[in-house]
Amino acid sequence: RSGLMGTKGTTLRPYLNAVRATLQAALCLENFSSQVVERHNKPEVEVRSSKELLLQPVVISRNDKEKVLIEGSINSVRVSIAVKQADEIEKILCHKFMRFMMMRAENFFILRRKPVEGYDISFLITNFHTEQMYKHKLVDFVIHFMEEIDKEISEMKLSVNARARIVAEEFLKNVSTKFITLWMAGKKHFLFELRIKLYE
Repeated sequence: RSGLMGTKGTTLRPYLNAVRATLQAALCLENFSSQVVERHNKPEVEVRSSKELLLQPVVISRNDKEKVLIEGSINSVRVSIAVKQADEIEKILCHKFMRFMMMRAENFFILRRKPVEGYDISFLITNFHTEQMYKHKLVDFVIHFMEEIDKEISEMKLSVNARARIVAEEFLKNVSTKFITLWMAGKKHFLFELRIKLYE
């Protein structure tokens, strides 16, 4: 098991390093007033009103199921993450966990209430965030989230499987008890009929 965990960690590290380096480069943001609406400052990566203010989107993939989309602009960056979901249980757990987080988006400041299509969760970082918080702390938060989400879903899956095993064992125990009871009742009935025939 330790060998498997080591291999997983080895493959995860270059992936996270690539995301970190790309995100650090994309977070060179500045205050920029809207060219469409006077006295408005909106995240250009969201409104997409001027193509010249947008950077080329970058997709960093670990495999076909795990990837990160980083969309940059002059005053904002949008980071969307697709989390690995190996089976139906992981899909359900991931959906529930992400929904739980997005319902509390105001507590996370940079979390979007709705992910970009094709991804599980999205973050929006604006120039106001980089002015109020340390850039490296924002990057650390995203990377830490990516590291922890796999662990959280794996732990929840183990817990669900353990509970399912207990429920299945209890169910089989009850079924076998009922079966034995019925079987014994059938045996008694059979012996009773034999006795009657002996005395006939």
